[in-house]
Amino acid sequence: MNCIFCKIVNRETPAEIIYEDEYVISFYGLHFSAPVHALVIPKKHIDNIMDIKEDDEKIIYKIHHGIQEVAKILGVEKDGFRVITNTGQHGQQEVYHMHYHLIGGRQLKWEM
Repeated sequence: MNCIFCKIVNRETPAEIIYEDEYVISFYGLHFSAPVHALVIPKKHIDNIMDIKEDDEKIIYKIHHGIQEVAKILGVEKDGFRVITNTGQHGQQEVYHMHYHLIGGRQLKWEM
């Protein structure tokens, strides 16, 4: 598979890891839109939110737990942060491995 995020999970491509457990890995995003920008992804390859299956229930819980842990590690848990996932072409998904952007560290505005 030629998925960049799978390569990060398999340690074939370097990334600065923030958090990791059996189901989830988090690392810094390359394009910073705020002082804090991290990605949280499942280790299992799932193209996007439309491909989640019932047996992925534990993975979904672990992603949200991972988001909580990353927010604490990066110090944005109290002031708040935004979590974004892009799905499909119109949602501007660039990497077809489900991932969540955790963005914070300043007052965010809603920009479209």
